[in-house]
Amino acid sequence: MLSKVKSFALDGINGYPVDIEIDINLGVPSYETVGLPDTAIKESRERIRSAIKNSRLEYPIKRITINLAPADTKKEGANYDLPIAVGIIAANDGFETCVYKDYIILGELSLDGGVRKINGIMPLLIAGMQSGHKKFIIPDGNRNEAAYIDGIEAYAVKTLAETVEFLKDTDTLEPIRRVGFSSDAAYNRYNLDFSEVKGQRIAKRALEIAVAGGHNVIMIGPPGAGKTMLAKCVPSIMPPMTYEEAVEVTKIHSIAGILDPSVGIVKTRPFRTPHHTATVPSLTGGGANCKPGEISLAHNGVLFLDEMPEYNRKTLETLRQPLEDGIVTISRAKMTLEYPSHFMLIASMNPCPCGNFGSKNQDTPCRCTPNEIHRYISKLSGPLLDRIDLQVEVDSVEYKELRSKEEEESSEKIRERIVRARDIQLSRYKGSGIYTNSQMCNSMMKKYCRLDAVGESVLENAFKKLALSARAGTRILKVARTIADLSGEENICVEHIAEAVQYRSLDRKYWE
Repeated sequence: MLSKVKSFALDGINGYPVDIEIDINLGVPSYETVGLPDTAIKESRERIRSAIKNSRLEYPIKRITINLAPADTKKEGANYDLPIAVGIIAANDGFETCVYKDYIILGELSLDGGVRKINGIMPLLIAGMQSGHKKFIIPDGNRNEAAYIDGIEAYAVKTLAETVEFLKDTDTLEPIRRVGFSSDAAYNRYNLDFSEVKGQRIAKRALEIAVAGGHNVIMIGPPGAGKTMLAKCVPSIMPPMTYEEAVEVTKIHSIAGILDPSVGIVKTRPFRTPHHTATVPSLTGGGANCKPGEISLAHNGVLFLDEMPEYNRKTLETLRQPLEDGIVTISRAKMTLEYPSHFMLIASMNPCPCGNFGSKNQDTPCRCTPNEIHRYISKLSGPLLDRIDLQVEVDSVEYKELRSKEEEESSEKIRERIVRARDIQLSRYKGSGIYTNSQMCNSMMKKYCRLDAVGESVLENAFKKLALSARAGTRILKVARTIADLSGEENICVEHIAEAVQYRSLDRKYWE
């Protein structure tokens, strides 16, 4: 007998259909899987046999041939266990009807017949829905992920026996109920607030602009000036995610296997802080299964690199394509995958190896030679710095300022301004697939970043005096557009351009 069960596989964050064909014939008992299965699929033979027997179902002692189509693509993972088991039971005349053909089936089996949760269920369900499929059978452990997807009819099963019973009588299970999405905006795992940061008004303003427009920022200053604390306060002012952004982030985290199954969706913007010993694959993604790396896990959130020059230069250079294109391409001998990576880069660094170059604290003068300073700064290449929109000096805080009783502005008030600016951007770019000013393309810039004669003059003078590249000039305009949005202005004024240029002044101070 022959049966065919429908399932889905992942290619990056995109899914494609897989037809599982099972043929059972008389002959010497055997079990053969074809269609480029990986080791996990080949080893599924014993899991499936034990699961069927321990579910008190009949396992055929015959010649079993399983084909995974299309046969020219590599199939990976254990999410084919359940559909293969259903196909074997169907080919062995286990069902009176062919109702199983109406469902996309996904799930891993345990030896006792239980159905384990799998990674990447959200992108698989969305891909199936986009292909025209509406009915799915998934593990009960993935129930919460499926609850956030509208337009599908998903059924959660705990065991193989429950699955078989449902396919014989579809009234035994109720579809998973749809759950509404609400974002958690103020989550901060560091429990820090901008009201706790004394002084540093310029740095706070720069971070407000950066978050409002999704811009990249680097803070340069001596040790102990508060650069790390400022960066760790950023989650407290991040705006809430839209449903579309949350789904994009959840897809990546689900594939990586770090999604909280009790929640089912990522409700807060990611804030990733990889150690300075991070390798290229850990940052960009890769490995045997081409899993997403840190820059993809930071999608629609923040990637914080503390003491940026301490990272391997080769590792840092891999940031150039994602910062420019918003995607990271992983090329391996057997496959090439793309993961989205629209993240906000926040970096910090000392101005020299000892950290005191240019500091107003004269008690600890810089003892580094010009060659040492140049070699230290040269770890960051010009093309990489060009992609950082705001360059901010963060100097040491004086004692009087540190012990001042004056209350600093809270993160809540800053976040209110940022949310208003983001709402303007969401309305402006509605239907275009982008959410912030930093993602504007050239045609959008011509429309939304027009300057008057005075503004053009200011930008031209900055372009010449700071020897800016075309990319740096473009990023100044994007930052100015964000400053105008924070001010509630429809047009970019000369003061907006002047402030945006101010955040590029370090181009000449340190790298001339």
